[in-house]
Amino acid sequence: MKIIIVGNGKVGFAIAQTLSQEGHDITIVDGSATALRRSEGTLDVMCLEGNGASISVLIDAGVRQADLVIAVTSHDETNLVCCLIAKKLGARHTVARVRNTDYRRDAEMLKREIGLDMVINPDLAAAREIAHILSFPAAFIAEPFARGLISMIGVQLTEEDVICGKPLKEQRQRQAEVLFCAAERNGEYLIPNGEYVPTSGDNLYMVGSNKELQKMLRYMGRTWNKVKNVSVLGGSRTAMYLAWELQHTGCRVRIVEKDPERSRILSAEIPQAVIILGDGSDNALLQQEGILDADAFVAVTNRDEDNLLMAMHAQRNGVPKVLAKMTRPNYMELVASTGIDSIISPKDIVANQITRYCRALGNAEGSKVESLYKMLGGHVEALSFTATASAREMLSIPLKDLKLRREVLLAAIVRRGEIIIPGGLTTIEEGDQVVVVSRSIGLDDLTDILA
Repeated sequence: MKIIIVGNGKVGFAIAQTLSQEGHDITIVDGSATALRRSEGTLDVMCLEGNGASISVLIDAGVRQADLVIAVTSHDETNLVCCLIAKKLGARHTVARVRNTDYRRDAEMLKREIGLDMVINPDLAAAREIAHILSFPAAFIAEPFARGLISMIGVQLTEEDVICGKPLKEQRQRQAEVLFCAAERNGEYLIPNGEYVPTSGDNLYMVGSNKELQKMLRYMGRTWNKVKNVSVLGGSRTAMYLAWELQHTGCRVRIVEKDPERSRILSAEIPQAVIILGDGSDNALLQQEGILDADAFVAVTNRDEDNLLMAMHAQRNGVPKVLAKMTRPNYMELVASTGIDSIISPKDIVANQITRYCRALGNAEGSKVESLYKMLGGHVEALSFTATASAREMLSIPLKDLKLRREVLLAAIVRRGEIIIPGGLTTIEEGDQVVVVSRSIGLDDLTDILA
């Protein structure tokens, strides 16, 4: 597909990097020649310097032939105008980044009135991922599938985990209806089979219903204490969205913010949260307000350095669950060595959303991708599809009789609300929601899993 990306900041670059790897024809438009030089030198893309909301610039970028225009500048209104003009000039589909919390209830109206096909909000997406992880405090990632009926979680194994040291095929008694779907060991990535031996230090991913995942974690010896008190460092948009997400779960939220005006806005917008005016790096303040006595500590300031340092501080002080927002990829290796539980990257979350959308656009007739999550450095993907009549060659046939591609695993099926962990006699039926885990081979359609 021909795709134009307007805005070459962190989010724009991440989207361009992901989509160029998928083989799309990418043109990036940005007003900064410096930002464009980085993309031109490292990515397989075309670059055009100029104002992405300008009609002449969009025409020069090839908007009349564009399958998709993605506007991700730092200004919401510029993104909206850009998409409106692009649609008028002939772009088939448009996506706008809209971050301002004032627009949070207007997404559907914006799509309808302006002709937007998709609205992306990195801050809201990050907040939802944080909230989901907090529902599985023993895991370092938690990703929902099939409208939340299924989750995929990742845990780092320790010597105390009872599943360690024995091949999966010898662990005959299934303790819970879950499936181990991916693993990382010493930088190597694999889709587990019966020969796989869980080992201390492995990052192991599993799929199942929330109830069954909880059962498996208890069997492994992981404590399952519900998160009731959450301390948040930084009154950013992500913090505000997170407080709104957590208010439905009964969590008590405290937010530390040093800017008086921002604190006033937070108090007005989220009256159910406790807003503490002060410097979150002041240890005396943290002790006085009991910030580090919480069940979870979430660092979501707009500075990666502050998030990293304070997350490490919270971890050293014994906070059971610690999460930090990171936007700079060059910090990721450093973060990995700290042992911080969970790292949230808004730009990567949005890149996953856009990749899913693009794959669905490229498959108008088949069983298209409905959700997508890249893990293990992008080497492994978890995707969900709804089986349609177009997949007739694999419907109603036992899985043992289907010839699947190597390193592809059917992880779960949802059929009329029932969650099925598939075995050899399981069949896929029309209307099923199917979760697939594979090495990153660019699956666009459910039938792509066939050899």
